[in-house]
Amino acid sequence: MAFISANWNPLGDAFYRKTELYEMFWSLRDGLRDSLVAAAPYGGPVALLREPLRRSPSSRPQLEIYSASGASITSFPWKSGPVVHLGWSVNDELLCVQEDGTVLIYDLFGSFKRHFSMGQEVVQSQVLEAKVFHSPYGTGIAIVTGSSRFTLATNIEDLKLRRLPEVPGLQGQPSCWVVLTQDRQTKVLVSSGPELYVLDNTSCTAVYPPGLSPQAGSIVSMSVSFSYKYLALFTDTGHLWTGLSNLQERLSEVDTKRTARPKQMLWCRRPRAQQPSVVLMWDRLLLVVGACNDTIQFPMEDESVLVAELDGVRIIGPSSQELLQEVPVVCQDIFKIASMAPGALLLEAHREYEKSSQKADEYLREIKEQNVLGDAVRQCVEAAAHEYDPDTQKALMRAASFGKCFLTEFSPEEFVTTCRELRVLNAVRESSVGMPLTHTQFKQMTLQVLIDRLVYRQLYPLAMEICRYLKIPDYQGVSRILKHWASCKVQQKDLTDEAIARAVCAKVGDSLGVSYSDVAAKAYECGRTELAIKLLDFEARSGEQVPLLLKMKRSQLALSKAVESGDTDLVYTVVTYLKNEMNRGDFFMTLRNQPVALSLYRQFCKLQEPQTLKDLYNQDDDHQELGNFYVTASYREKRLEGRLSQLQGAVDEYNKAKNDFAAKVKVSPVHQVCSPGFLFLNVYFLLNSASFT
Repeated sequence: MAFISANWNPLGDAFYRKTELYEMFWSLRDGLRDSLVAAAPYGGPVALLREPLRRSPSSRPQLEIYSASGASITSFPWKSGPVVHLGWSVNDELLCVQEDGTVLIYDLFGSFKRHFSMGQEVVQSQVLEAKVFHSPYGTGIAIVTGSSRFTLATNIEDLKLRRLPEVPGLQGQPSCWVVLTQDRQTKVLVSSGPELYVLDNTSCTAVYPPGLSPQAGSIVSMSVSFSYKYLALFTDTGHLWTGLSNLQERLSEVDTKRTARPKQMLWCRRPRAQQPSVVLMWDRLLLVVGACNDTIQFPMEDESVLVAELDGVRIIGPSSQELLQEVPVVCQDIFKIASMAPGALLLEAHREYEKSSQKADEYLREIKEQNVLGDAVRQCVEAAAHEYDPDTQKALMRAASFGKCFLTEFSPEEFVTTCRELRVLNAVRESSVGMPLTHTQFKQMTLQVLIDRLVYRQLYPLAMEICRYLKIPDYQGVSRILKHWASCKVQQKDLTDEAIARAVCAKVGDSLGVSYSDVAAKAYECGRTELAIKLLDFEARSGEQVPLLLKMKRSQLALSKAVESGDTDLVYTVVTYLKNEMNRGDFFMTLRNQPVALSLYRQFCKLQEPQTLKDLYNQDDDHQELGNFYVTASYREKRLEGRLSQLQGAVDEYNKAKNDFAAKVKVSPVHQVCSPGFLFLNVYFLLNSASFT
């Protein structure tokens, strides 16, 4: 604790520090040389492709995906064309841009998702350089071709290619370029020799950075900040210009004394930064240049990669990973040597208290006399959130808890919230998880996105534990995670249907918010119909079972489930579906096996489709009901001939049914009937007489 500020480096009025995040798990034989490397922000995964332009079919490059701690996630041989650029989408999907303009998209585990092309004209001219960027619209891609033309797509999920205007006098690849997002418009800033141009949808406009020295020379490297608000330009004479990305204001211009083009140049700026800076990397040197014209130099032993973050720069090397950032002001106030800030005094008071020293009372008296004890507690809590080391976090939070004891009116909400957030952050920062998030990044990302990322990486136990610890409602937390787990479980090809069904039932149980029908639908999409049926057996709601069974063409099972549910509307739904999908004979035979469904369908036909009811009786050779049908039909006839015909049909059917009542019906009296009312009385009399014989 006494030497926390030992690795701080002054830059103007601020300090910068390098914090070791991980000793990398990977073992790279040749380091990061001759490789395309892409690391996602917010502690995301790392993709590595060695010798990406290798064309020999006998020796293919290997595409490897690691967690931020270097733990291998997957690797596979690259069998497609030469790759120009790798990048990560906002959803942690890997984008591979090939020379021919084809963009292949893989998920975190190396499964191919889809592909698209950046245009037919790119196939002939080839892609010289590409950039993946994030904008308010989503993940975008920009390329420059061999014909010196730029093509842009602002959102790969809703692909709309835009071919930008030509750059005057540009032949071949530009010396450098970046993508800018300003006022929800995406533009490209291009350097062509000493000239600088801004390309938008319709125009190419020449611009000049304000305050750039005439002797600065040609711009050979440029970088835009994480928020797209600031721009850095590096010239071939070693001058570094920084300013607003709209080129309306200059922040500084520094002569770095180095004319070689840096391998990477990134902004290192935290929100509300005292001293924003630009980080430049050469083979053996890392240079941090502040707007105050001061610099910090760090020697570089191995080939490394810089990754821009919201509040700093990650430095990924073959053996370790570090975070370079400006020390937050509150941490400076507490840990700066001889600091008399309230938080520093409270931290010292707690140290003395743990030693059972009376000096603790002296420090507390001094804080109380200044009436800043509440500020001291808040400083310790805020500083703890910004510290990466758990021991430092604990010391600060214990000091804050110690100070709280002497306050009568102090809300504990911030203290409790920070404690919980730090426990979550420390859990995901573990090497086995490999998500080195800072508190600033966590607050920007939000808890929901963090849980989504854990679920996407299939870290289900940790995600569920976090949800339970933070008491997140089940429909947003545990139930949603279980549903995702079950959907992934049904895709495991090395397990039998029975084993998967048992595992899903044992894990999910009766959890609210988890629908077995949704999981079964996923199994059906994966071609595992029998597994889907087994899972549907666990679904308590018949209304969820039946639609999927119909989709799977298991109509008889769907009908059985509908009948078992006792829901007549559901039975009618299935019967209607079967009627439209099956021929009439098969349809009637299916209904015969389900008496309840048959009865309901007969009731429907009596009201809506009398002719279908007749066909149904014929199919079953039910002469008694056919006779009744003809009698009923006779009442609907307006002409006497029609009535007689229907009644004669009824007589014939009753005779076939060998019914005593039908035997008493004579054809001759029928011909004497003059009105339906008379016929009704006659039939009524005969029915009653038959019942007494």
